[in-house]
Amino acid sequence: MAGQGGCPVILVNGQPSQSLPVADRGLQYGDGLFETLRVEAGEPLHWSRHLSRLQTGCERLGIPPPDAAVLHHEALTVLQGQPRGVLKIMVTRGSGPRGYRPPAAPAPTRILAWNAPAAAPSLTVSEGVDVRLCRMRLSRNPALAGIKHLNRLEQVMARSEWSDAFQEGLMLDTSGQVVEGTMSNLFLVRDDALVTPDLSHCGVAGITRARVMERARAWGVSCQEDSVRVEDLWRADGLFLTNTLIGLWPVRSLEGHPVSVPPLVARLQQAL
Repeated sequence: MAGQGGCPVILVNGQPSQSLPVADRGLQYGDGLFETLRVEAGEPLHWSRHLSRLQTGCERLGIPPPDAAVLHHEALTVLQGQPRGVLKIMVTRGSGPRGYRPPAAPAPTRILAWNAPAAAPSLTVSEGVDVRLCRMRLSRNPALAGIKHLNRLEQVMARSEWSDAFQEGLMLDTSGQVVEGTMSNLFLVRDDALVTPDLSHCGVAGITRARVMERARAWGVSCQEDSVRVEDLWRADGLFLTNTLIGLWPVRSLEGHPVSVPPLVARLQQAL
């Protein structure tokens, strides 16, 4: 099973399809979760990490998690003949009656889709990106913090604030804490130590974020999760962004002001 000409390959509950029932709660209410995985040499990278986060999200929302073996088989089916690209997994609570109340015995919907890889980043992007601050704020809700739920309207609104002059925008929450980028996690470099925003109130606990923290600590580099305010960004020795698809992007400017790229950032970028 393979897509032609870069067209997406999609399975819905194990069957080729490009449609969902109108009553599906993922469509109606954003009642579900998703994972985005990088595919190299025909394999979804860091599968166990993504599966663990998906299962955690299902437990948090009270959605029966998909069977791990079934999900892996469907992923390999979608990726057949595709050496590189992006695998997106979505799990919704499935269809239900009208109204917010979840069905007592939900029948979740599994959606797996492959897409062609994005164009390779330019040398300029790999050396550093230009970042801005977004006006849109993230709502604080510890019950949803960390998981990758389908409600992404805040990110959609934030991303609509600029064209291509910047590669990413940083988002604050409603209390003024810097949380993350619209599609990435944030790290600050301070005196050869790392700080990443605390995500106990909102934000997505990224897979690459966790890998950076593990690698830094293995090197003996201090890495803390802490509250971050805008003024902390200006005082930092360096900034960088992470996500599954981009890996690590050094920040070369914030709001048009130059930002240094310390050697530690380049070392982490190479390690990832």
